[in-house]
Amino acid sequence: MTSPFSLSGKTALVTGGNQGLGRAFALGLAAAGAQVAFSGRREEANLAAAAEAEKLGHTLLPITADITDDAQVDAMTEVALAGLGGRIDILVNNAGTCYHAPSFEVTDEQWANVFDLNVRALWKTSLAVGAQMRAQGGGSIVNIGSMSGEIVNRPQWQPAYNASKAAVHHLTKSLAVEWAPYGIRVNAVAPGYVKTEMADVDRPDFQRYWIEDCPQQRAASPDEIAPAVVFLAGDGASFITGSILVTDGGYTAV
Repeated sequence: MTSPFSLSGKTALVTGGNQGLGRAFALGLAAAGAQVAFSGRREEANLAAAAEAEKLGHTLLPITADITDDAQVDAMTEVALAGLGGRIDILVNNAGTCYHAPSFEVTDEQWANVFDLNVRALWKTSLAVGAQMRAQGGGSIVNIGSMSGEIVNRPQWQPAYNASKAAVHHLTKSLAVEWAPYGIRVNAVAPGYVKTEMADVDRPDFQRYWIEDCPQQRAASPDEIAPAVVFLAGDGASFITGSILVTDGGYTAV
């Protein structure tokens, strides 16, 4: 019997896959047996991530693209399809950004940048890849939300990021319902604090709120979040769609 947790024979595209969580997701999908492509804005970082994966025994296809540009979204999708044998079975919408600033100090440019990447680019990528999934008879989309879509973080203020992730969560549910007849499942993973380049979990002034308020009393590593993405991507989650899987060490439970 084939394991429902195996991704053997599947193909996947991960956005923002050259560092942090995205890199862990790409490697996790590859380790489960999928053929994986990933995108990122910086070609040098993409090539470095692919070389690192090669040392671990995984061949990943790097694609340089700025997915806030619609033309580059389409080009990325075409390159991924060509490199993955004409199919994309799994899409992981991971690319995102965040600014820490009180509301009265958030600039229009910062607000626009957050929503452009976290929401609009995710939307446009979902449409581009989703059209291919519809044509091929199905697929699985995993959006990377955040516990910030459910709570208000402190002591740092990040209103644009919080609002963008709440939008991602509800867009996930909206697409899941609309696209179910096409055989496309759409779910999201909502991480808590994870030690990455984007989240400085070791800052002493954040410890009281980021770490001590977490029941597990620690931050996660990217490798601990990746299995949730792998699970939702594959056939083991075949009857799961429109769900937000919170992976936060219990932070939002208290």
